[in-house]
Amino acid sequence: MPTTETDEHKTLRSAVAALGKRHGPAYDREALWSEAAKLGYLGVNLPEAYGGGGGGISELSIVLEELGAAGCPLLMLVVSPAICGTVIARFGTDAQKQHWLPGLADGTRLMAFGITEPDAGSNSHRITTTAHRDGADWILTGRKVFISGVDIADATLIVGRTEDARTGRLKPCLFIVPRDAPGFTRHPIDMELHAVEKQFELVLDDVRLPPDALVGDEDAGLLQLFAGLNPERIMTAAFAIGMGRHALAKAVAYARDRTVWTTPIGAHQAIAHPLAQAHIDLELARLMMQKAAHLYDTGDDMGAGEAANMAKYAAGEACVKAVDQAVHTLGGNGLTREYGLASLITAARVARIAPVSREMILNYVSHQTLGLPKSY
Repeated sequence: MPTTETDEHKTLRSAVAALGKRHGPAYDREALWSEAAKLGYLGVNLPEAYGGGGGGISELSIVLEELGAAGCPLLMLVVSPAICGTVIARFGTDAQKQHWLPGLADGTRLMAFGITEPDAGSNSHRITTTAHRDGADWILTGRKVFISGVDIADATLIVGRTEDARTGRLKPCLFIVPRDAPGFTRHPIDMELHAVEKQFELVLDDVRLPPDALVGDEDAGLLQLFAGLNPERIMTAAFAIGMGRHALAKAVAYARDRTVWTTPIGAHQAIAHPLAQAHIDLELARLMMQKAAHLYDTGDDMGAGEAANMAKYAAGEACVKAVDQAVHTLGGNGLTREYGLASLITAARVARIAPVSREMILNYVSHQTLGLPKSY
């Protein structure tokens, strides 16, 4: 894989950084989303034939990272173009691609993603949302929690399970559920974390869907699911790295100017070294994220799965440490609304928890990479 960014990637990074700087931490989500769409950033990973940029997750992760570094991350970039757009582009029918991809690319349509359930957590094998055939239609029943942006999405890509006709076992399948489908209801979750995008619990009460609501092959199972989950992990890493960079930049600027005795506090190694370590950790996480994106974009799903998990883990840890050190550098000022760091203390933890916990990633690496036996 390339060890340095291409000129095209550098140009993209610079342009998105300028966009983020114009909007800043006080950004309006709709205004930023609209401008990013007009500039072609939202669909940079989607096929050119459907109005996208013809790039991949490598390019889309740059967009999210730079917006995050400017203090205005767009969480729905993780969901709409990265997960849903990728899955439909890879496995959707021609009709599904024509119907959804142009809108996802130009920002006029949004799609949410529903996998997490109250009793399943990070274990996709325990999903209880089920789908069964009723004539030519599908009937979908179940519950989902912590689903982002459902209120602004035109549809939600729901992970359900169907019965394998050969084995009788339940297997994962993906269904496009329109927001106004009868029996499909949402309830906001009261979060302590204040974010632009809200979280919802979804209820699917015998939701009737047409045959073309199924995305991809009914028998493909986990292959199609992880085609969306690996980009999700890569983009979560980009989200975390951007947030960490934003916090670190504020701390560095403060440490450079703040003088308590005779020199700026940034001249003291007790302040400077932890900030330098935070920068190193963020840079290392970015390298793993770039590796994961490159593997995914070149079709190495197995290699991308391992790298995406490690990138998400590394970025989550680096983000939490960067935010913590930034707040500590500012002292009491780090907890004031003026400096905008205190809210990141909670937000940074999201990268450790979602979309999969760091403990489950350690399970993955210990089992899949190191070949150690399972404890469960």
